Amino acid sequence: MRLSFQEIQEKCVSQAKALWTRARATALGQRIAALPWWHRWPTRQEWLRALVTLPVLFVLYVLLLIPFTPSISDLRKAKLEQPAQIMSADGKLIGEFKRSNRQWVPLEQISPSVVKALVATEDHRFYQHHGMDFTRTMGSVLHTLQGNPQGGSTITQQLARNLYPTEIGRARNINRKLKEAITAFKIEALYTKDEILETYLNTVPFLYNAYGIEMAARTYFDKSAAKLTVLESATLVGMLKGNAYYNPVINPDRALARRNTVLSQMVKRGELKDDEFERLKKRPMRLDFERQEEPVGMAPHFAQQLRKWLITWADQNDYNIYTDGLVVRTTLDSRLQSWAQQSVNRQMRTLQNIANTNWSHRDGWSPDNDLVLQLVRETPVYRKLVQAGSLSAEEALKKLLTDKAFMKQLRDDKTRVQAGFLAMDPRNSAVLAWVGSRDYAQDAFDHVAQARRQPGSTFKPFVYGAALRQGARPDDTRKDEEVEIKLPGGEIWRPSDAVEPTGVPMTLSDALAYSKNTITAELMQEVGVDRVIKLARALGVRQSPLEAVPALALGSSPVTLLEMVNAYGSIANAGRYTPPQLVTRIESADGQVLAEFTPPRPDEAWGEEHNYHLLEMMRTVIDKGTGRAIRKQYGIRADVAGKTGTTQGNADGWFILMHPQIVVGAWAGFNDARITLKSDQWGQGSRSALPMVGDFMSRALHSPLLNAKARFAEPNTSHWWSDFVGRLRDRMQQWGSNGSDAEDHDSPRQPPVAPHTPGTAPSVPDSNDTDITESTPALPASPAGTRTPAPDSSAPAPDADSSPGLAPADTPPAPNPSTWSDIGTALPPAAPLNAPQDAQ
Repeated sequence: MRLSFQEIQEKCVSQAKALWTRARATALGQRIAALPWWHRWPTRQEWLRALVTLPVLFVLYVLLLIPFTPSISDLRKAKLEQPAQIMSADGKLIGEFKRSNRQWVPLEQISPSVVKALVATEDHRFYQHHGMDFTRTMGSVLHTLQGNPQGGSTITQQLARNLYPTEIGRARNINRKLKEAITAFKIEALYTKDEILETYLNTVPFLYNAYGIEMAARTYFDKSAAKLTVLESATLVGMLKGNAYYNPVINPDRALARRNTVLSQMVKRGELKDDEFERLKKRPMRLDFERQEEPVGMAPHFAQQLRKWLITWADQNDYNIYTDGLVVRTTLDSRLQSWAQQSVNRQMRTLQNIANTNWSHRDGWSPDNDLVLQLVRETPVYRKLVQAGSLSAEEALKKLLTDKAFMKQLRDDKTRVQAGFLAMDPRNSAVLAWVGSRDYAQDAFDHVAQARRQPGSTFKPFVYGAALRQGARPDDTRKDEEVEIKLPGGEIWRPSDAVEPTGVPMTLSDALAYSKNTITAELMQEVGVDRVIKLARALGVRQSPLEAVPALALGSSPVTLLEMVNAYGSIANAGRYTPPQLVTRIESADGQVLAEFTPPRPDEAWGEEHNYHLLEMMRTVIDKGTGRAIRKQYGIRADVAGKTGTTQGNADGWFILMHPQIVVGAWAGFNDARITLKSDQWGQGSRSALPMVGDFMSRALHSPLLNAKARFAEPNTSHWWSDFVGRLRDRMQQWGSNGSDAEDHDSPRQPPVAPHTPGTAPSVPDSNDTDITESTPALPASPAGTRTPAPDSSAPAPDADSSPGLAPADTPPAPNPSTWSDIGTALPPAAPLNAPQDAQ
């Protein structure tokens, strides 16, 4: 209902009196009322002073606001902003850091009907004012007082608000309007009218990650902005009043009505004839909708990791990664990255087919499976149904179990196989290839730097390395027999292997090659868990917590793939640790070098001789152990070493391979560790993760990028004292072995299934093509309430300064043991082992 001018005046007077009464009731108001001059009517001179003072105060306030509005240089950047470009080591563009998903087009390449519809609807006096339409502003105030709120912003004011939402704000108050007006005047002083229209149309949002008229035209009509018709232009301009409310995809009726309103405004301003309007308004909305995905580049997870670090660097050095045209030179090689992605995709297709088949069985995805029921209960849809109160928990569960679309979507999400892949140069820890998941658009979670998973047997080299450090030799023997380890609280843990123990001696080198759990667990008891953790930290596992428990020897503490590959890189680099390197140089848009980054001096993690002995042991894993498929199936004859890893229930498959010039690691599994491939054959790391590395390495070694004949450098051990000690040790071991053989000469012995002398192949895992099964025993139970200790403070984690391009890791929360392993398997207790006194 419209009010007359007199009624509006009376309403304003009554509101003013009410405010005046409340003000005088306050303590300050009463004190002012007590002043003698207050009881008389102001004189003409006092009125004149007040009339002069108020505008002066207003002008002063406006002048004070000017420094808090965007500067002219910022306005120029808004139009000419250049996103940072991420370049590979071989000069290929692998990504850009854009503020939004848009493509800038000049005004000449925008349909004239768009400009006509925009000016006629949003600001018909656009070409007459200088940033603010005072007539329209006063009109909007009157309409608002009459109960019909209207906006009075010009196109220039809207542009100011869109470009600088943080500096200007969104609050509905006089302060925001003043900032908006000041910025609008600056824009008018800097730009021509055509430049303002061009900037506005290229920055306005249109939903669905589409910014600017070009991306809007492609999203809603699958054409360029230059080809938009009058109806299509009116539809897009109509969305500007409320993108969501007038969304033509989900609210077609509202959008159609708004489109016709825009057409009527064009008629009113002389941009459209009446007869044409009558013809056009009857036409239906014809959309050709297609969401425009922002290009992610060939290494999206690498780029996202780099973005976090680059933002910090840019803030510290007064740059903007979205506008200043920075050129970031990285260590990534586009050819290796492409091969890595292809290898991951090929293996993921194979594993996904296996997962789909196995989960289709009667004991797979069905309402009879307790895991499936638990997964349904964990969904937001289930919780929402229960919280609504209309259904009981049991009724909500039954409803969802019968919803075929819901169950299919849940199954697809939960049984989607995922992977992580990383390649580094061990000589300087430069990242060469980084694949964080099988599809970034489908799953942006990074399984290289974010995901922490149990490493399984890939952690065992640290145990054997700690033993070597304490004086053990690769050809030392341990009896292949059952082992019992006492746990705090009186429990007994009996680690087991995939095959029954033989009772015959086995060298440490072969125990690692065939991934013997019993010998590894016993060996850590002898060495001490603290020494194992210390070595793992020194080599590169520096971010993730490591539990000081017996099962740590078998990889029970979750770590990241980045840490493990970095640690193996230290082994490949003669025991010298260097933090990961992602960036080599940052340049300005005109090629000026702004910063250069070189790897820091490596840390000597441990002795070069001990490191080489461990490297030789890990060669046997490839030559005859669980990783021999690298030789047999992929034909790799280069000097390589590595280790497979499989966790309990085949929840995680790992494989890491070392070469003098490259270290490659892969992980395969599911985001939910309770989901597995349901196949002991394909769940092994040698069948799930190794093929990705093998396929990648076979390509890389046949390319000029790697030297297939390169060999690991042997340490210089030609010292008379070390030679003398070595010969004496060999002699003493020979005496001991002769006595042992004499004692056991007549005792009956079972046929061996593993080698008992160095260099001999086992009986069961022989030289045929039969796979060697990775041992993945159940881990000991963890008492309730145990907590994981913090990472070893003696080994600080690398920060952004020492790792160019790598964002500093967040401090991990205390992990929840129930989420670390698969169904029904709690982790071991966190109480420390009885380590030797000098290791504590």
